[in-house]
Amino acid sequence: MFDLTALELARIQFGFTISFHIIFPAITIGLASYLVVLEALWLWKGDTAYRDLYHFWLKIFAVNFAMGVVSGLVMAYQFGTNWSYFSTFAGSITGPLLTYEVLTAFFLEAGFLGVMMFGWNRVGPGLHFFATIMVAAGTLISATWILASNSWMQTPQGYEIVAGRVVPVDWVAVIFNPSFPYRLIHMTIAAYLATALFVGATGAWHLLKGHDDKRVRTMISMAMWMLLLVTPVQILVGDLHGLNTLEHQPAKIAAMEGHWENKPGEGAPLILFGWPDMAAETTRYAVAVPNLGGLILTHDWNGQYPGLKEFAPADRPASAPVFWSFRIMVGLGVLMLLLGLWSLWLRWRGGLYRTRPFLKLAVAMGPAGIVAILAGWITTEMGRQPWIVYNVMRTEDAVSNHSALTMSATLIIFIVAYCVVFGIGLSYMLKIAARGPSRFEEPPPLEATPRRPARPLSAAPDAIDPIAPPHDGEKG
Repeated sequence: MFDLTALELARIQFGFTISFHIIFPAITIGLASYLVVLEALWLWKGDTAYRDLYHFWLKIFAVNFAMGVVSGLVMAYQFGTNWSYFSTFAGSITGPLLTYEVLTAFFLEAGFLGVMMFGWNRVGPGLHFFATIMVAAGTLISATWILASNSWMQTPQGYEIVAGRVVPVDWVAVIFNPSFPYRLIHMTIAAYLATALFVGATGAWHLLKGHDDKRVRTMISMAMWMLLLVTPVQILVGDLHGLNTLEHQPAKIAAMEGHWENKPGEGAPLILFGWPDMAAETTRYAVAVPNLGGLILTHDWNGQYPGLKEFAPADRPASAPVFWSFRIMVGLGVLMLLLGLWSLWLRWRGGLYRTRPFLKLAVAMGPAGIVAILAGWITTEMGRQPWIVYNVMRTEDAVSNHSALTMSATLIIFIVAYCVVFGIGLSYMLKIAARGPSRFEEPPPLEATPRRPARPLSAAPDAIDPIAPPHDGEKG
């Protein structure tokens, strides 16, 4: 396919499938916590708007959760089919971490999901709220184990290599590797922001359509508060994550910044825009701010950090995609902050729910959180190249021995299947969102619901009198 090698096709296939998959866990994490907040407010205040919103978003959560499970299974199988040498080399670490995710998180979510979805009038309100909390906790535990595995591949520690294979020697060091805390917090906040934008866009769309009621106003109000309060935290965490990356993966930072070399006595500039040229070893058409890059990354006006020329050409990430994906992520983060600030000003002026330009921007920003997550993932994973385990195993040594024809065929199958299956799922989820929240009709109490016997013999009376006389008209 297009003269690509089997390695390149395997990377494209993995990138394609994970790009689909990452959408669903992110929204699942955010919606699960949002449902906890809605149910807590309903139990606390007794306001039916929160109850109605809970059941409205529960439907979307269920569809999203199902698509996340399906796409996650494909991801797990790809490690064995397309990256078998990586699985052989590092499976003693990544395998247990992903197993812990299933045992501690997936089973927890699955165990309480039924109560959460179908137990509204079948269990007490306290138990139902507890089930919602457990599902939300399961999503966060799942993210913890998955990010521990990915972070170890970025900043590996706590291992030895014995007979050509990785052997864990310190599980605490493996799990709590240097980049793990930053990635976990950064990704969790990103999931919350992506969900807030989705919720806010849904509320804004209904307001633009004239569907103005308390439920819709509550949606957009809560979403805008989340953007306003959490986006600055995300920017701070992103800065700390950048400093951690500079310490442990300096080549990635150089690629992100399109920074090739330092000039004696000058702080590193911040290149706002440009096009990194790997062959010419320069960033063409650069628009730069002198010294600002060094100030941000070293907190020193004359600070410098390694340029790409300080690394062997074979160890340099492809700068152009990393450079631009990073700027897309940061640019969208700035827009989120501006949207939150605009909402605060409109809230103060009393025009939050009727200012059409603001509502149109909120609708347009609906996918921004997901796009930012995808851009961040591209920055993280392509910036790690050419390593699959940083400074330990190269990506080219991890791929299975498949032909380019085989990889091309499976890639085409994945593209077609994903577009059909997940296209239908996303379409259905958006249709639910377009219907909007409505008044939740409480189902009848369980005792008042006629029940069919589960087994034929259970229809018999509890006791039968063996000497009871026959009915009238029957012969003895």
